[in-house]
Amino acid sequence: MTDPDVLADFDQALEATDRIVSGIKPGQWSVPTPCGGLDVRAVLGHLVTGQLVFIARVQGLPIPDRGADHLGEDPAAAFRRSGQGLRAAFGQPGVLRETYQGPLGPALGEFLVQVRIVELLGHGWDLAQATGQPADYPAGLVERALAQARHGLADRPDGPGAPFAAEVPVPAGAPAIDRLAGFLGRQV
Repeated sequence: MTDPDVLADFDQALEATDRIVSGIKPGQWSVPTPCGGLDVRAVLGHLVTGQLVFIARVQGLPIPDRGADHLGEDPAAAFRRSGQGLRAAFGQPGVLRETYQGPLGPALGEFLVQVRIVELLGHGWDLAQATGQPADYPAGLVERALAQARHGLADRPDGPGAPFAAEVPVPAGAPAIDRLAGFLGRQV
């Protein structure tokens, strides 16, 4: 995938996940999600914190406190701000070709974008499931993310403390987003 393509995919993933986040009703923040016992607010907090961490990595800034509440009183606005900030950071000249310390070791900026796309899609699916919304992501976007996840996580650790649960089989003919969710260990 070329640089403009990966940024276009990031834009699509961010926009579609923002629609889900915007659809979360006030009483749904404590609803459990399919993601490892986390509720809706915690999953969104994980997404926002991840975006802030990646901004810091790309800009060479100190990593923000992962345990802090980065959502504040308006979680949807915090999601939008962090997403826009990350997009601006990824869009700076040379960022996608630079090597950074990523969650799986040293990686090109382009790979970091792909990691964030998988995070947005996977956790967007979690939020959609928990809040009764459709996970309307473009199939081509999800297929590319699934291929990247399969490649990048081919040797992922398994068991307690692993970042992802073991892959779960999904029904034949399942939509791409459900296949990605199953690959990330979600029951579909």
